[in-house]
Amino acid sequence: MKKKSKIKTVIIIIVAIILSATITTGIFGYAMFADKISAAGSVKKLEHNLYYMEYEGNYGFEEFLQNGGASSESEMAAYLISFMSGGFWKNEPEDVSLDFGCSTLTTNTAEGTIMGRNFDWSNGSTGAVMIIHTKPSDGYESYSTTWLDFLGFGEGFTPESFGNKYMSIAGVYVPLDGINEMGLCVADLLAGDNYTTNQQTEKPDLTTTSAIRLLLDKASTVEEAVNLLSEYDMHSSIGTSHHLAISDASGKSVVVEYIDNVMTVTDTPAVTNHYLSEGSKQGIGNEESHKRFEKLLNAKSNVSDVMDMKDCLEAVSYASETQWSIVYNLDKKALDFYFHRNFESSYSYTIE
Repeated sequence: MKKKSKIKTVIIIIVAIILSATITTGIFGYAMFADKISAAGSVKKLEHNLYYMEYEGNYGFEEFLQNGGASSESEMAAYLISFMSGGFWKNEPEDVSLDFGCSTLTTNTAEGTIMGRNFDWSNGSTGAVMIIHTKPSDGYESYSTTWLDFLGFGEGFTPESFGNKYMSIAGVYVPLDGINEMGLCVADLLAGDNYTTNQQTEKPDLTTTSAIRLLLDKASTVEEAVNLLSEYDMHSSIGTSHHLAISDASGKSVVVEYIDNVMTVTDTPAVTNHYLSEGSKQGIGNEESHKRFEKLLNAKSNVSDVMDMKDCLEAVSYASETQWSIVYNLDKKALDFYFHRNFESSYSYTIE
C-alpha cells in the first residue's frame, strides 16, 4: 500500500504542475508539456492488461544521454520524473526486482529476415503490458514493448486515468524489445546467472533498458549497435544478468553479453537464457534454457515465413509464463504481436 500511495502522490503533483504551468504561462506552459500530453492522450486499451501508446516529438532522450545517462533504475527514474514535470519536481523512486526468461530466433526467408521473440515471466504477476510507437524528433521511428510493472509505480498499475497515462510515458525508456525503421531488432533476455554488470570507466552510463532505447533510436545495423554500446558503461537493470539479442535486415544476428564487466559479441541465430560467449561462462544457465536453444536451432531450417516463425515461438512457449510473443519482419519493418499465447489473433503494425 505504501508504494501505491507514493505513486499516487507523484501523479497528483505532476498533473498539478502541468495545470499550473499552463494556466500561469498560457501557450508557453502548454508547449512545455505538449508532446507529453499528446502521448498520454494517445494511450488506448487493446484488451485486458494490454495498452498502446504513440509518442511523437521530444521525449528527452538526447538530454538524458548528454547528462551522462544513468547507472541505475533509480537514477533513470529520477531523471524521468524531472523531465515529465518540466524540471519542477524531484523524487526518490523505488527500485524494481523482477525475474523473466525468454527466447529469440532470427533467420532469412523468402519473405525477408525474420526475428521471433517470446517474453517469458514466471513470477505470477498480472501486470499490464504496453506497445509503444515512438517517432522521436532526433532518432529513428520504432515500435517497442514494455511491462509496466518495470516502471515501479506499484503492483497493479494500469494507464486508465489521465494521471496514470501520463506516468506511463516513462515506458519509452524501458523497452524490453523492439524494431526500428531501419529494420534493427533488439530484445532483452536474462543470461545464465545473477551476476550484475557494473562497468566503471569515464564513459557515460546506461542501464539495460535505456541501452535498448539508444539502439532503437540511433542504430541501423548490428555493427552500429555494437559500436554504440561500446561507447557506454553498462549497468544491469533489475539487479541481475542480461544479454541482448540484436539482428538487422541483412540477416546479421548476434548476442551481446558482459563477462566480468567486459562486453563480448557472439554470432548466433538463437538466444535463450544461458551464456553463449566462449570462455569461463559459456553454457552457464539452466537445463530448460539449453533445451529451448536446441529446439530453436533445429526448427530454424523449417522457418520459411512469418507463420512458421509464429509456430516456432508457440512450440517453445509456456502456458503459465509466456506473456507475449512477437514475429518481426526486418525487411518490411513490420511486427505481429501475440498476447498471452493467443496465437490465433495478433496485433499487427508496420513502420511506413
